[in-house]
Amino acid sequence: MKHIWLTGASSGIGAALAQRFLSQGHQLAVSARNVQALKNLHLQYPEQVLVLPGDLTDPQQVQAMGKQIELAWGALDQVVLNAGTCEYLDAACFEANMIERVMRANFFSATYCVQAALPLLRQAQRPHLVAVCSSVTYLALPRAEAYGASKAAMRYLFQSLRIDLAQEDIDVTLVSPGFVDTPLTQQNDFPMPMRWTANKAAAHIVARLEKRPMEIAFPWPFIGALRLLALLPQRLQLALVKRMARTATEQPS
Repeated sequence: MKHIWLTGASSGIGAALAQRFLSQGHQLAVSARNVQALKNLHLQYPEQVLVLPGDLTDPQQVQAMGKQIELAWGALDQVVLNAGTCEYLDAACFEANMIERVMRANFFSATYCVQAALPLLRQAQRPHLVAVCSSVTYLALPRAEAYGASKAAMRYLFQSLRIDLAQEDIDVTLVSPGFVDTPLTQQNDFPMPMRWTANKAAAHIVARLEKRPMEIAFPWPFIGALRLLALLPQRLQLALVKRMARTATEQPS
């Protein structure tokens, strides 16, 4: 049995991960803004769920969550940072505020959680830090400037942390999904090849976490295609990927 802190636990991959962890008998601290969804988890598993609702972009709220975990358990075996959002940029109306908003929701919230979690992970025998990034970081895509930049920042942060935390035997795993059917991706207005269900994605992640790999990326045909494209000369990449960009006449009304 592990003590796990899972963020973004109210929907999508996070909700599916929560069900997997709880069915395995783990103690789970769940964070998200949707208080009712977290309370529903507690009603299902009253002896296993610690409800920690709040805004992860607020460092004071995150530190308070860490204190609650410390009071309840004293340590954390695993942290799964899954919370995040996505907004798409229209280069014709470049919006710096939107990029800042996405960076705060995806990247800075993760840093606040790491700050709160590391002292608790250091109290565990086999601590494990897990960050859900994205396959979009393998290849720049149109309109993904804000989302891709936030996930690329996460990738670098956790790859660097992996080096610095290795001397403390804290393992770091990155999760890089392709398209997953969630309330967030259901708002997308473009094709999403090889899309997985949230339950399939969660099962894939949980099955591999025990081995503590450096990265869990899926689905492999999609990941492989992105990585191959990323190896092409940049001018050839541009020639291929810009076909995915919208023209002015294709913009949604």
